[in-house]
Parts: sequence; structure tokens; C-alpha cells
Amino acid sequence: MSKWKSWQGWLFISPWLLGFALLVAYPFAYSFYLSFCRYDVLSPPVWVGLRNYRNLLAHDPLFWKSLYNTFYYAVFSVPLGIAAGVALALLLSADIRGLSVYRTIFYLPSIVPMVASSILWIWLLNPQMGLINTVLRLAGMEGPAWLGSTAWSKPSLILMSIWACGGSMIIYLAGIKDIPSALYEAAKVDGANVFQRTVHITLPMLTPVIFFNLVMGVISAFQYFTQAYVMTFGLGLPENSTLFYSMYLFNNAWLYLNMGYASAMAWILFSIVMAATLLLFGTHTRWVHYGN
Repeated sequence: MSKWKSWQGWLFISPWLLGFALLVAYPFAYSFYLSFCRYDVLSPPVWVGLRNYRNLLAHDPLFWKSLYNTFYYAVFSVPLGIAAGVALALLLSADIRGLSVYRTIFYLPSIVPMVASSILWIWLLNPQMGLINTVLRLAGMEGPAWLGSTAWSKPSLILMSIWACGGSMIIYLAGIKDIPSALYEAAKVDGANVFQRTVHITLPMLTPVIFFNLVMGVISAFQYFTQAYVMTFGLGLPENSTLFYSMYLFNNAWLYLNMGYASAMAWILFSIVMAATLLLFGTHTRWVHYGN
């Protein structure tokens, strides 16, 4: 009977196992093989050994440029996004009138489709008629060219990513609501003010949620693609300052039909993301505080 129940279990999960094997595991393994081949989709792959990796690391300046752009975006957008999400969650956890309206307003940008929000920000960042530069002119300042400037193109995209921090804000709000109220009551009895309660209770108890969003934010930042692709028409303008790694990988795969080269890029990206994730997990015991 126990063996029959075991087979029943395997039978019920067999559709998922089959889908995983055909749609995830096989393409994952095959891409590793293609990373050692010259493959243009139209003809069979030809084994070239480590040539793709050598060309990437030693002969492709755009590879290093796209990697630099991606690291730049990740280093600034992830911490700023976490800080903005935590700050909003702390403000919206207070018991004030119309709180549900404020939460809805701040959450709305995170549910707007990426393409639609990208088109909106193209207008906002327009140097001549954009809303941001218009407001700056009214204040007596001349705004930069934003996406048209190599110095401001990546900060513009980072600013756009912070605008959509409402999704993480909801997670932080749930984490704040999960903190035992007895801790705050004991702190009040001991004479702790609002700032002290935030620093010594709220933030330490919120570190598991911050750690989760940190890991997910790093993984997402290294795969940054849609907004930059829409706002720069896939060209990484100006002067490749917005050519992110995933965009360059996409161009090699589908624009130049260089699938072997793109597969090598994909495995390098996988190694970088895996190393960053393991590094974060290796340090979390020093600063993440759990309930026990």
C-alpha cells in the first residue's frame, strides 16, 4: 500500500516533472554546451572550445562596458530602493487618517506595466518639455539632458527604479506588523522615544525582510533589461552608457544570431549572480536578527 501511494504521488507530480525537464533542465544544460560552440540558429552548432569565453574576456570591450553599467546600476539602485521602501513602510505604518489611500498611491507605480512606465518616464525626462526639467526651470535651475547625457543616463534609470519601490514597501509593512507589540510597550516603559524604538526594535526585527529584498533586488538588478531597452530603443544610448549586460546578451542572441556567444554570456552572468547570492548568505548571520 505504501509503495502504491508513493507511485500515486509521483504520478500526480509527473506533469510538473515533465515540464521542468523539457522546459528548464534540458535548455539549461544545452545552453552550457552551446557556450562552447559557434551557433547561429540556422545551422548546426560547431564546437569551438573556450573561444567564446576568450573573446568575451579579452577581445570584447562592450562586454566589460555592459558589465560595468550593470554593476553601477546594482550598487546604487538596490540600496536606495531598500532605503526608500523601508522609509515609506515606516511612514505608512503610523495610525493616521486616510492611510489606505496613501498606501494605494505609493503602491500603484509597482503594478504599472514596465513598458507603460518606461514611456511615461521618457516624457518626464525629456530635456525640453519634460515635467522634471519644467519644474526645475520654475525653481530657477536648468535640468540636465538626463537620458541624453552619459553622466546622467544611468542615474535617470536608478531614479526610475526608486519610483517603483511600492512593491517592496508592502513586504516591509507586513514585516513591521509582524513585530510583537510587547517589545514596543516594554521600550515605552523604559523611556525610549520613537527614534530609539525604530533603531533598536523595528529595524533589527525587520532585517530578515530586508535580507530577502536585498537578495531578490541583487538578482533582479543583474537582469535589468526592459526599461533600458524601451527607453533607449535597445541601442544603449548615449555612447553605450545604458548598454546593460542582459541587453547586450539579448542583442547577441536575437539581433546578431550569435547564440553560442550569448550562451557564454549567460553562464558568466549565472556565475556572477550565484557568487553574489552566496556572498550575501555568507554575511547574513552577522546582521540579520531573527525572532529567537
